[in-house]
Amino acid sequence: MSGMAEIASALLSEVAEPQGTSGNKVTVVGVGQVGMACAFSILTQHVASEIALVDVVADKLKGEMMDLQHGLTFMKTGKIVAGTDYAVTAGSRLCIVTAGARQKEGESRLDLVQRNTDIFKGIIPNLVKHSPNTILLVVSNPVDILTYVAWKLSGLPKNRVIGSGTNLDSSRFRFLMSQRLNVAPASCHGWIIGEHGDTSVPVWSGVNVAGVRLRDLNPNVGTVADKENWEQLHQQVVQSAYEVIKLKGYTSWAIGLSVAALAQSILRNAHVVHAVSTLVNGYHGISKDVFLSLPCVLGENGVTHIVKQPLTAEETAMLNKSADLMFDVQTGLKC
Repeated sequence: MSGMAEIASALLSEVAEPQGTSGNKVTVVGVGQVGMACAFSILTQHVASEIALVDVVADKLKGEMMDLQHGLTFMKTGKIVAGTDYAVTAGSRLCIVTAGARQKEGESRLDLVQRNTDIFKGIIPNLVKHSPNTILLVVSNPVDILTYVAWKLSGLPKNRVIGSGTNLDSSRFRFLMSQRLNVAPASCHGWIIGEHGDTSVPVWSGVNVAGVRLRDLNPNVGTVADKENWEQLHQQVVQSAYEVIKLKGYTSWAIGLSVAALAQSILRNAHVVHAVSTLVNGYHGISKDVFLSLPCVLGENGVTHIVKQPLTAEETAMLNKSADLMFDVQTGLKC
């Protein structure tokens, strides 16, 4: 070690003491398929200049760290670290939690809830201890309830605890629209709100391309009376994760890209609107402390605004049904 120090001393003349952290540090908890897809997407899109990885499986953790470090020559990220000790996460502006029991084929996200709540008890307090000013971004499923759990365990204000929510569901929705209309997904505009799961709500009243609402062209779009059966798109969105899990065993790439987009909006203070899980008490007639997805403006302070969508009576009723389900599950939790 002393030999290396001598070479460094001969090579480099110190002008000022280097900073210990970049100020743009992201932690990813969990190096499974989802966690690594998140980390890889963030790295390759140059969202963060420093990444910390945390997991309980030391060998896999070290292997994933080394594999990414060996590619640093090809990226703009300056530093990748990893450890089983949460001290490695210190000074993170954003902590992304993907750890937890994996959803099995045929298993609903809600079935995972107590198992992953228990896991969160060992994660969330440790993250906040080392990064008290961080923003928490929960990806683990069931994401809405676990975002509520993270909020309760962290003691952070509601704007700084966010769930990845229906950001991916909305992307799936727009992709399926694009396939039908032969228009790029980025030019198709539609939102899935509510639960990231079986009771999610498609906002058919606002679906449009270039401001032209599908409902103005077909008043029955998204309803049982629709002869073109557009509601089938929402059913495909709901079934998407189950289908991918059945085919490849897990989901990874799309959620990784989704999380990278959320991280970019937060770290760059971009004020981009995303469908993310946030505390919805007081919105659309909801009077319970539950987390569900609504269109939110994201910046360096987390959720800065919630967009007040004009929902139909049916959409509002569906959203309230989603809220009631979340609340019922939460009441049985041991946080």
